[in-house]
Amino acid sequence: MKKVLLTFSFLFLFFSMHIKAQESGSLNTSKIIFAYGAQVNRSFIRYVILLTQKQNPKICFLPTATGDNANYINYWYQLCEDLPMKPYVQRVFINSSPEQKTFEEYLLGMDAIIIGGGSTLNMLGIWKVQGIDTVLKKAYNKGIILAGGSAGSLCWFASGYSDSRPQKLTIIDGLGFINASHCAHYNGEPFRKPLYWKAILNKELLPGYACDDLAGALFKNGKYIKSISLDSANNTYYISVKNGKINEEKLPSEIFK
Repeated sequence: MKKVLLTFSFLFLFFSMHIKAQESGSLNTSKIIFAYGAQVNRSFIRYVILLTQKQNPKICFLPTATGDNANYINYWYQLCEDLPMKPYVQRVFINSSPEQKTFEEYLLGMDAIIIGGGSTLNMLGIWKVQGIDTVLKKAYNKGIILAGGSAGSLCWFASGYSDSRPQKLTIIDGLGFINASHCAHYNGEPFRKPLYWKAILNKELLPGYACDDLAGALFKNGKYIKSISLDSANNTYYISVKNGKINEEKLPSEIFK
């Protein structure tokens, strides 16, 4: 009888842990982030479609960093025309109404989420008070593809420079899904490179990944996998310190057309 009870207890514990793992999205789930250097473009949307491994995936665009700018939203829909996907937008500047879904209900129903550029600091602040930062972590753990450029790439990392404050670029903290620093617009805004190098050298920032405007880095479960570029002139780099000096390592890129 005791053996039967012990066996039953073990099975109950095993299935309870199994269910909890499924609910948290941690059971055999690949957590994917694709971070690229500049604004959303049609080629990188196509790449995100491939990452979902689904036909006509549901892909949601978050234009929070530009204050849900109407022109940016229209541009998103233009970019998505004729692509094998279903485009959506999640606005955060809204008025309550009974028929609305919650942010969690809406975003966790997607196959991929793409974040636009703009003010990273303001975007993160709004996400925090709205609970969207927590929803995005749930989406990440669930295996929903996360992507974005500029503010939409910096947000996934531990920290990096942002132009969200007056006068000069300052270091801000991101969501920390990837435990490294990040620099977007590495070739598009040349003044960013020396700031980024100095901060890593002085240990104000962790070593990290810098992306040219038309290049991006793919991460799986928080680890770097490979670089994607739209041409040979744009690259991704890993910036670290070796022997007291900055080491800029250009990462091999897969050209995506």
